[in-house]
Amino acid sequence: MRARRRPSAAPRPTGAHRRGERIVGALGGRLPMTGGGRLLRKAFPEHWSFLLGEIALYSLVLLILTGVWLTFFFAPEMSEVVYQGRYVPLRGVRMSRAFDSTLHISFEVRGGLLVRQMHHWAALVFVAAVGVHMLRIFFTGAFRRPRELNWVIGVTLLVIAMSEGFAGYSLPDDLLSGTGLRIAQGIMLSLPVVGTYVSMFVFGAQFPGEDIVPRLYAMHILLLPGLLIALVTVHLMLVFQLKHTQWRGPGRTNRNVVGKPLFPQFMASSTGLSFMLFGVTALLGGLAQINPVWVYGPYRPDQVSTGSQPDWYVGFLEGALRLVPPWETNLAGHTLMWNVLLPAVVLPGLLFSVLYAYPFAEQRLTGEWSGERHLCDRPRDRPVRSGLGVAGIVFYAVLLLAGGNDIMAYSFRISLNALTWIFRIALVVAPIVAFLITRRLCRALVEAEQKRLTRGQESGEVRQTVEGGYTSDHRAVTRFRPGAPRRPVGPGESHTGTPSREPPAQAPRRR
Repeated sequence: MRARRRPSAAPRPTGAHRRGERIVGALGGRLPMTGGGRLLRKAFPEHWSFLLGEIALYSLVLLILTGVWLTFFFAPEMSEVVYQGRYVPLRGVRMSRAFDSTLHISFEVRGGLLVRQMHHWAALVFVAAVGVHMLRIFFTGAFRRPRELNWVIGVTLLVIAMSEGFAGYSLPDDLLSGTGLRIAQGIMLSLPVVGTYVSMFVFGAQFPGEDIVPRLYAMHILLLPGLLIALVTVHLMLVFQLKHTQWRGPGRTNRNVVGKPLFPQFMASSTGLSFMLFGVTALLGGLAQINPVWVYGPYRPDQVSTGSQPDWYVGFLEGALRLVPPWETNLAGHTLMWNVLLPAVVLPGLLFSVLYAYPFAEQRLTGEWSGERHLCDRPRDRPVRSGLGVAGIVFYAVLLLAGGNDIMAYSFRISLNALTWIFRIALVVAPIVAFLITRRLCRALVEAEQKRLTRGQESGEVRQTVEGGYTSDHRAVTRFRPGAPRRPVGPGESHTGTPSREPPAQAPRRR
């Protein structure tokens, strides 16, 4: 008898299909869905907001390249020399070797000023890109399970990036950066009991000492960059290991990712973005002057530069220091300087503690701890979260503006004391008002959207009824923003954007 052939088993899903990733714009040929082929076929969603992390990454690359070049010419020494370089106004002035080498880079090394300013601009762009990228993650809820670790890494990256920027900003030993170091020493001294010991440990002697610039230099080129590169590597590994978040839409669920494959589509667009970033930074470095240390002059402990302002990412600390009243307490022979301790130590500690804890607190309060969330929320669908985020931005903006209250008072011819009180009141009232307005605006947007989906979009045509009245004509809505609902939300459904329960996965069809 002839043996019967058994029907072939359905093919097992592999590679991107097993991970639930759907790729739009496939390659001409097939790639094996194991090993490198699986990595090259990883899908990335198409939306501009997902490129903010790319900007931070390429800014870091540019920082490393320009920083390595600057190390060939910078001398991290505080030994005193007499300047005899090409900048005539400072000839014969005694200064540190660090400031002398900075002037040498700026005026005597070919392309030195361009590279130094590119390095400074790239640092500002890097910190800004990390901050805006985290805002995107916060407002869309991309920090929820299973991405809590990536959120913690992101907050740590922000802290290290700010520390790295401050260390590099302080290296030239000019009058502006020296003033910043003096403020940093005052913050150390405000620590109860151990303040003087911490200051002596950091500076190596009475301020300013001769060890601070070499120590900052070692941190700036070795310790902090190493931590940044290590955390960025872990962050990227987690991004590749986990499914990428995406906006809601047809065909997009918690089990798939719709987008472009890593190679060649996403890699081509990402490479183009890197070239654009390098070009814009080069234009800024060549056309927009930043940190002209020769104008400030070398640092002297008995002088403070007029109108000194730090870089924007630490400007909120400057504003906090200016707003707290001169509160002090004498306790057991020790003076507690609340006017320094509260704004410069307690406030940053509370702010970053809230950032670290927020994903875990929100998921516990909303009951979303149990399941994974791979679909992004629209900010309007989460009015409380959006209100808290806007309130935090307003709080930061008030502190940032307060850091320049002397410049504003002088420029607009108003009382410095009156402006300081305005900022003190705004620091308490403005975030609350911003929260209430944002929450109401989000709810109003959702209601208007549901009304538009229910009644349709106005066509612009007006009809006259048989009774003599007039009605506007409506047509079905056909254009939708990313993540927007395609039908009216029913009375039993949620308006918060929480992903609904997905239907069971279907077995793969036979070819």
